[in-house]
Amino acid sequence: MKTFLTGATGVVGRSLVPRLVAAGHDVRAVSRRDDAAAALTAAGAEPVCVDLFDPGAVTDAVVGSEAVLHLATNVPPLRKAARPKGWAMHDRLRVDATRNLVVAAIAGGASHFVKESVTFVYADAGDEWIDERAALIPDLGRLAPAVEGEQLALEFAASGGTVAILRFGLFYGGVNNRGTLDALKLARIRRSTIAGSPDAYMASIHCDDAATAVLAALGAETGVYNVVDDTPLRRGDYLDAFATAFEVATPKPTPGRLMKLGAGPGAAGMIASQRVSNASFRSITGWAPSYPDARIGWAAEAASRQDITS
Repeated sequence: MKTFLTGATGVVGRSLVPRLVAAGHDVRAVSRRDDAAAALTAAGAEPVCVDLFDPGAVTDAVVGSEAVLHLATNVPPLRKAARPKGWAMHDRLRVDATRNLVVAAIAGGASHFVKESVTFVYADAGDEWIDERAALIPDLGRLAPAVEGEQLALEFAASGGTVAILRFGLFYGGVNNRGTLDALKLARIRRSTIAGSPDAYMASIHCDDAATAVLAALGAETGVYNVVDDTPLRRGDYLDAFATAFEVATPKPTPGRLMKLGAGPGAAGMIASQRVSNASFRSITGWAPSYPDARIGWAAEAASRQDITS
């Protein structure tokens, strides 16, 4: 299948590109830096330089593609994450770029559209399992662009094509994941970006498993799907798993009140108890994560880093 991929140089995209190529797909991937373009070429993809906020340029770039995979995000570094302006580009990628890509995909006659999203949008459900029908937090705040992007992507179905919205849990692991590096730095002072009660559940997914899910989504029917570990951990257990894997003291979660001060109403989704199920996506696509839970995933991640440095 001829695929057009955004976010190809991100932590999921770097894992996805070689998998798409190995599966026999013809990959055209967005890149605006020479070094990134060279890496994509080496991985077997064709780099494409295009401004995702230019509707005409996007339409021209997508011509001939059978599937559009929109994974581009721009999560700000920790020092900027508390500022609303720090999320401006991230929000535009989720809304404006999605709108342009949907229009381009329809105009170009594509048959598949895959869009990233997040599980943070779900309301607190305590110890209950959460599926795709579960309620969202009442005031999405900064998470609103994620849901708006979902709705824009679903408009592609009106053209007769299929749309798979993938609500990912918190990413961890993967090659050159800035989040892992940040977590290790914060662990030196026993701090963490994980917020909320240690007894609350959280949804997570290893970046390599997120990549295999995107590949599997090309065979999914139209719908919204949770892409998470088989076994969500409570926040305290997740942090224990991280600490055990890297042989550091267990970090303390950020108090929920501080997250609310920094993130506003949308913080409710960042501290909610979200025991999210991947059953629907598994049953429809046959996908399964290589790392069933974060204990296994973090242990594998730490071992791979030791292999690199040894």
